[in-house]
Amino acid sequence: MRFAAVPLDRAEGAILAHSVDLPKGRLRKGRWLDGDDIAHLRDAGIETVTVAQLDDTDVHEDTAAARLAAALIEGGRALRVSKAATGRVNLYAKAGGVVQIDTGAIDAINRLDPAITVATLPPFHWADEGMMIATIKIIPYAVEGGALARAEALAGGALSLATTALRKAAFIETTGGKDLGEKGARAIADRLTALGVAMAQPVRVPHDEAPLAEAIGNAQGDVILILTATATSDAADVAPAALRRAGGRVHHYGMPVDPGNLLFLGDLAGRPVIGLPGCVRSPALNGADWVLQRVVCGLSVTGDDIMGMGVGGLLKEIPTRPRPREG
Repeated sequence: MRFAAVPLDRAEGAILAHSVDLPKGRLRKGRWLDGDDIAHLRDAGIETVTVAQLDDTDVHEDTAAARLAAALIEGGRALRVSKAATGRVNLYAKAGGVVQIDTGAIDAINRLDPAITVATLPPFHWADEGMMIATIKIIPYAVEGGALARAEALAGGALSLATTALRKAAFIETTGGKDLGEKGARAIADRLTALGVAMAQPVRVPHDEAPLAEAIGNAQGDVILILTATATSDAADVAPAALRRAGGRVHHYGMPVDPGNLLFLGDLAGRPVIGLPGCVRSPALNGADWVLQRVVCGLSVTGDDIMGMGVGGLLKEIPTRPRPREG
């Protein structure tokens, strides 16, 4: 692509680089100049204009953005692609889900050619229906075809959306000490509704290993959520012990996200089990949300995944917490 100020007799068929005001109207940037445009410019006393002239190997910005968007999602049905305009195409979630990103591929595309850019939400970010998850922008008016082809080859379905796969959750709450009423159940029900998951009738049992183990064993749902009256302070505490007693396994305890440290993750006969930290009684974002979002979308969550959440895991302070991080 050649970008320069040229005399009018060389401007026809080129792309106008900057908008030009005329006595009658305005020629907007990005316009392909035709004979009438040249005549209007000459009548206005304008002798030169800045234009972009495409070479045979160049691809127009809109075509390039649309091609790269198609390569990034590889026909993924959960994402909607906007119409290309001014070299930009946006990708939107067609349903609620967790954003899946091949960060290596996106980084490689952005380092390939300064003319080609892709900006996304963070990996594993929850996207509500209609939320923009990425934007593809071709910065100049055209990009060299070889560079675009290399970007398409790198793209290879680097963007996708894992939508809700589990439909029903069991919720078990232990009682003892201060009665917090239905606060926990309401907060969890609201979270699940936002994720497109129904909650079975909440079950409340005393904060003791035996009755909790029985409730876990009888739980009906694709995922089992446990909220205890007192914090789970160790992998051998009441709730993890009850899960083992019910025949389940505890895979990981604790997470480097604040609030949300006191979470444990396990399974019962293949069904995921999440031991929730007490901060879930607040609607504010916490580490349990990140785990729950992935789990209900059918994504595997391992202890290694949880231990990798520390960067970015210092979440907004909740004023109602009894022991704020400062003071």
